[in-house]
Amino acid sequence: MTLSRRKLPPLNALRAFEVSGRRLNFRAAAEELGVTQGAVAQQVRALEEHLDQTLFQRLPRGLALTSQGATYLMDVTRAFDTLGDATGRLLERPTTVTISVTPTFAAKLLIPRLAELNAALSGVELRTVATETLSDFDRDQVDIAVRLARPPFPSGLQAKLLFHQELIAVASPHLAQDLLLPLSAERLRQLPLLHDAHDHWPLFLRTGDKLSGAVFSQTTLALDAALAGQGVALACRAFVAGDLETGRLVQVTDKTMTKGPSYFLVRKRSPPLFNSTDAVWEWCLSRLALDND
Repeated sequence: MTLSRRKLPPLNALRAFEVSGRRLNFRAAAEELGVTQGAVAQQVRALEEHLDQTLFQRLPRGLALTSQGATYLMDVTRAFDTLGDATGRLLERPTTVTISVTPTFAAKLLIPRLAELNAALSGVELRTVATETLSDFDRDQVDIAVRLARPPFPSGLQAKLLFHQELIAVASPHLAQDLLLPLSAERLRQLPLLHDAHDHWPLFLRTGDKLSGAVFSQTTLALDAALAGQGVALACRAFVAGDLETGRLVQVTDKTMTKGPSYFLVRKRSPPLFNSTDAVWEWCLSRLALDND
């Protein structure tokens, strides 16, 4: 008959029995457990009374397991080994830090640097939530967020500027190969313009006219279309810096526009205790921040 959880023997008594069974000596078991010999003998005796079974034969020079004790020792040892393995796996598991970012921020800035982050913070597992929705730190269990926002921030939040929105017009070099760069605003209007949900083109070109072109729900999709040579996209310089450097995109006009709000790294204020969230926070500031003012 299986004992219920409430009727299981005390853990200390089981531990005393397991060590005594391996060492076959109360004194040696006491040294391993860091207690007195009498305490070990008392724990084993209490276990035998609890089970109404004799587990050891007390000999002049040590102990001998009874048949019941030997069988029980095998099962108890297996149980302690299972607990030890489970604890080891738990301790080896990386600490998870959740960061909430926009899909464009994730695709253009964070994901390309994940290998670098993993190398720098090998004990941290970063969980990335890519969404346009403003995350709630408590409800969504988010540790850090990148937010397009304007100060001031609530007193319960800590925020650091990553970069301002400097908008530039970019296109594939294949699309621009027969064009004389930089383009004028008038010439730019004649090209296929790629729009995202923010649709800053009218403001960028200072026109109230309706501008035609493909419309995408996210900036990263508009940039993918630009990379494929389908038109000119308007994007924050930070998101296309890598593509400009490698030549996958070119800036087609000298005109730029800095527009609020700006990108901030945000988290809840917490006591001054350096942990995994702090490590990811500091890494983001060192590798993703472009502005320090």
